[in-house]
Amino acid sequence: MKKALIIIIAVLAVIVIWGVSGYNSLVSNEETVKSAWSQVENVYQRRLDLIPNLVSTVKGYASHEKETLESVVEARTKATRISVNPEDLTEENIAAFQKAQGEIGTALGRLLAITENYPDLKANQNFMELQAELAGTENRISTERRKYNEAARHYNTMVRRFPKNLLASMFGFGQKGYFEADETASQAPKVEF
Repeated sequence: MKKALIIIIAVLAVIVIWGVSGYNSLVSNEETVKSAWSQVENVYQRRLDLIPNLVSTVKGYASHEKETLESVVEARTKATRISVNPEDLTEENIAAFQKAQGEIGTALGRLLAITENYPDLKANQNFMELQAELAGTENRISTERRKYNEAARHYNTMVRRFPKNLLASMFGFGQKGYFEADETASQAPKVEF
């Protein structure tokens, strides 16, 4: 009887230790995903912060390109309204965030394209520095999105694998969404001469 009680207590202790350890690893991995998401938002914010300076610099040279300048400012305003709560990183929320950020990319592309018509602007030191900062920021965005996807993949794998999936469902740990390629990424760009 004493031996059976000791065995039952030992088995229960192992289960409790496994449960606590599993729960803590789920929490740690969820926090890693949240941290990675914060970095994604951070680099997108950096890009948003560069836009007013870039627009001001271009405005001085290309004041009659009002429509393009306004589209950049409007896209920036829209993007600042879209934020995703780290607790709710679903595919749909990330897609909405990504769409708003994509509109900024498109507007910035148009802005940078019009600069080809202004040799003085292209030679302006402020513009060149802003353009270099923007290019660096775009690289950071790509890096942070990749890091986020890696953290989300690791977390999602943990949430779905047996036996941690039992703990995950018991304590409400759900899967996190991924950044995916823009739907226009599969189309080859048109090159016209």
